[in-house]
Amino acid sequence: MIETQPLIALIHAVPSGARIAQDAFAREFPEAQIWNLLDDRLLDDARTANGLDGALRRRMLRLIANAVESGAGGVLLTCSSYGEVVDTARTLWTVPILKSDESMFRTALSGPHDRIAVAASTPPAVPAAAAQLDALMAETRGTRPVHITTALSEQAAAADGPQETARHLADALAATGARDIQSVLLAQYSLAFAGRALADLLHLPVLDGAAAAARDLRARLLGERSTAAVPA
Repeated sequence: MIETQPLIALIHAVPSGARIAQDAFAREFPEAQIWNLLDDRLLDDARTANGLDGALRRRMLRLIANAVESGAGGVLLTCSSYGEVVDTARTLWTVPILKSDESMFRTALSGPHDRIAVAASTPPAVPAAAAQLDALMAETRGTRPVHITTALSEQAAAADGPQETARHLADALAATGARDIQSVLLAQYSLAFAGRALADLLHLPVLDGAAAAARDLRARLLGERSTAAVPA
């Protein structure tokens, strides 16, 4: 029997991730009951350890275990730094467990566009996004080739409001010299609030990870075809 009001656990490393993800689920998956799990030392401890060590991986797995064993029908990690733990979690539990940007990347790669840009405002987000895209493209070997452009605007991280953030991101995209971009992916949840303004500036579809994950989980858990295809 399909649960019509599934419990979705959102696991966060920063408080801002909770607000952004909740807003996305309110729009894209309003039927869901949201449960926020926050460990605001996850990022600091990962930096201190210079990456994810065994103790940090086990810590995230305990958070996921708490969510699943307490009845969550789906789990989303909103922090990309811990995404690799999801691969282990999927061998332990059968409920959908998603990495922060996985649904966005899968949507983009399965859509009609083959010239995609990834926009970020912090340097670590660029290689993290590129690595995920490379891994997903390797999974779908034999399909059409996709050209990925990456753009970084650290000014966007300190911008005041969505319009200014969008302008900085648009400038960074223009500076890459790529003139044939068909869609843009936002590499961080913190940029989601500027997605609509950036789409208006560029006249291109702009995807963000939180909204894509919400649509993905809705399609999986309510048994409905997702409307999350890359916008035309």
